[in-house]
Amino acid sequence: MRNTQAISITLPHDMAAMVKAKVASGEYATESEVIRDGLRTLQARDAALETWLRQEVAKSYDEFAADPAIGIPAGDVMARLRASYRERLAKP
Repeated sequence: MRNTQAISITLPHDMAAMVKAKVASGEYATESEVIRDGLRTLQARDAALETWLRQEVAKSYDEFAADPAIGIPAGDVMARLRASYRERLAKP
């Protein structure tokens, strides 16, 4: 039984050129390998995002829900960011 499935994809010219260049450089043996590696990278990014959402964002939300006093008003955050930005611009 075959463990792969052939599909047809259409890429913008610049992406197609990138795939072909990766093969031409010897970095990959086939165009399919380039696409598979890209999809594995996408899977890893999605998994990392899911982990971050579950472990960090959900935790922060739960902490804030338990004690809203720990929150910082958005106006204060923006004021701090603007002040920091102005300081950076003022540095030589």
